[in-house]
Amino acid sequence: MTKRTEQVNENAAPTRGPVFPRMLTLEQVQEILNVKSALVYSLVRSGELPAGQFGGRGVWRVRESDLAAYIDAAFVKTAERIAAGQIPEDDVTSED
Repeated sequence: MTKRTEQVNENAAPTRGPVFPRMLTLEQVQEILNVKSALVYSLVRSGELPAGQFGGRGVWRVRESDLAAYIDAAFVKTAERIAAGQIPEDDVTSED
């Protein structure tokens, strides 16, 4: 039994080009972290949150994966500080 060309093409793996990371604006990062813009700019300037400038106007973008890594690291660092007694357990306060 021979396969028809259409059947072979349907079963072939789709070809894909390079996959690029999703890029976020600093305003989107600010919204996701729910912090003031000054903190986001400080994180970018210090290199703690990797970002790049693109285009003639030098607009800033943060890779979604870099933001996720920053968030994960912040949770780990906080847990370590709590475990080391650097942050008292009753120090978690409301942000109202």
